Amino acid sequence: MTAPVTGQAVVPSQRSYPTDEELLARVLTPYKQHCKYLRSAEVTASAGLTSVRSAFAIPESCYIDDTGHLNSVEVNIAYNQMMYYLVAKSVQEGFLTGFETWTLDDFWRHQLPDILIARFAGNFRRPVNARAFSGEMAFCSVSRRTPGGGSPFLHAETSYRYWDADGGRCDGEATLAFVNIP
Repeated sequence: MTAPVTGQAVVPSQRSYPTDEELLARVLTPYKQHCKYLRSAEVTASAGLTSVRSAFAIPESCYIDDTGHLNSVEVNIAYNQMMYYLVAKSVQEGFLTGFETWTLDDFWRHQLPDILIARFAGNFRRPVNARAFSGEMAFCSVSRRTPGGGSPFLHAETSYRYWDADGGRCDGEATLAFVNIP
């Protein structure tokens, strides 16, 4: 079947999934109660890649007196929570390239020991209110690698950004490695 010629580009179909409260609770299980920042997460899937748009609230920093803004430690924790949810939902629905053979049991087994942040970079453009902010994260690419005949792993390039109602802004990129994969 060929696409009709209309003068417009053919856009791959996108599917969106609202927050799965049960899945979110399970994803956040490893976190201390006062470090569960992710409140909601809507996942979008298109052409084998996925993204998530989230709402966060950090009532009180888990490690330092109040700085009055989102800081780099909290950025990283919020990123982890978004990423874990995005991978879990992608595995559950079967739509992220590289994870086609994973089950949710595989994800739960690999969540903490085998999903590594290889590189994490952030840019703070304007202070973000940590009490109420939004964020999004996307998988830009996922590839299977086998370095020097060693154990295969999944290499993923991601991007993220955070913002608040007052124009606060932070963005960055992270490289992930999924090791000991099935």
